[in-house]
Amino acid sequence: MNLKRAATIVTTGGGLAAWLVGASTSNHTTAPPPVVERAPIERRGEELANEMARFRDRLRPSAMPRQPGRNLFRFRDAPAHAPAPAAVPLAAVPQSAPAPPPLPPLRLAGIGEDRGPDGPIRTAFINADGQLFMAKEGDVVMLRYKVTKISEDVVELTDTTDGTVRRLALR
Repeated sequence: MNLKRAATIVTTGGGLAAWLVGASTSNHTTAPPPVVERAPIERRGEELANEMARFRDRLRPSAMPRQPGRNLFRFRDAPAHAPAPAAVPLAAVPQSAPAPPPLPPLRLAGIGEDRGPDGPIRTAFINADGQLFMAKEGDVVMLRYKVTKISEDVVELTDTTDGTVRRLALR
């Protein structure tokens, strides 16, 4: 190889090496991040958050309760050895009729009124078991109640099973 060619290769290689080293280690100074002024509302929010943190710290109990403490739900301790109760014969409990099933919840939602030749014709809007029933006098609601009378703010329902009257009023 001749000397001129070797000098060119070494010079070019040195230049490339200097360029790589310069690129990897920069002496550029970075500008500090811009200072952003907080709005007064943000400062007050931060102050409030600090106050709340201090308040939560004050609410924490400073002393732990003693473990074998007294039971607040017992009036007194049971005696160490309680005598066994004597066997007492129980009286026969009379059989009673089972309680009747609870009445279904009914609520009068409203009353509509139309003009008729003999006076107003009223329609009651009754809410029962998630359903809305529109009933006039003589109609049957829930296969159990018959509408007997509708006044301005009260509806009378007669139970078809036992004849009891149930009144629903507007609230």
